[in-house]
Amino acid sequence: MTGRPFRENVVVDGTGGEETVVVTLAYERQGTGAPLVLLHGLGHRRQGWRPVIDLLAREFDVIAVDLPGFGESSPVGPRWREDLTPAISAFCDDLGLKRPHVAGNSLGGALALELAISGRVASATALAPAGFWTTSERRRALATLHTLRATTFLPVAVQRSLLASRQMRRWTYGVFVGEPDRLPPAAILDDSLAMRAGKSFRPVARHGRGYAVAGTLQCPVTVAWGTRDRILPYVQADRARQRFPEARHVDLPGCGHVPMSDDPVLVATTIGQTVKGRRP
Repeated sequence: MTGRPFRENVVVDGTGGEETVVVTLAYERQGTGAPLVLLHGLGHRRQGWRPVIDLLAREFDVIAVDLPGFGESSPVGPRWREDLTPAISAFCDDLGLKRPHVAGNSLGGALALELAISGRVASATALAPAGFWTTSERRRALATLHTLRATTFLPVAVQRSLLASRQMRRWTYGVFVGEPDRLPPAAILDDSLAMRAGKSFRPVARHGRGYAVAGTLQCPVTVAWGTRDRILPYVQADRARQRFPEARHVDLPGCGHVPMSDDPVLVATTIGQTVKGRRP
């Protein structure tokens, strides 16, 4: 099916230790053109890309996937480089995508860079990718995410009541986006419940304690950072510039950690320029 969104489950093979495990990944696909795979962050879900999917689908075959252990996908091992990245590669192989373009946010941004380092993709756009943090920044980011996830275990009725308050939306979702008032409370509640349900949240977060981006880029890469990021602060963009001077580096003014919600047009344009090999 092309030109309209749909959802399927794809069975892919990945290697967990010495055993072969079967992983089911859920995804949505829309548009035609060069294939573009979208990867979300820790505790999020593929629906986080919906603000930009229609924009991207005007030119590209867009595939938004739930990472293993999140959304509607089954889990694999928690290691970012050794488990999650191969699972995404196997997913692409299963769809017949030999060298797709990829864009990722946060954890998904780190995975996008891993795919770029492995030479598995034609281009990569990493939005606030994890892996450029100091020890204290990493501890603060993961502690913030764990604290926020703890609040998602409140009864749904209580969460719905709290999210009716503008102040409460700013306190909770304001950690992720620059302008939480732009998002309807129902969407924030859905994200909260998805974060609560994420089977791989704890093990993947735990493995992130020892993660750092390493390697040589094998394709065109853009690293973009929101200037109002409260999870992985904008200062980390400078380290990304130093680590990968050959990449294109873009600021996302006024955007928080999940910039797709703050400025869909800017994010879609940034990704599109990477896919097309253009400079801003």
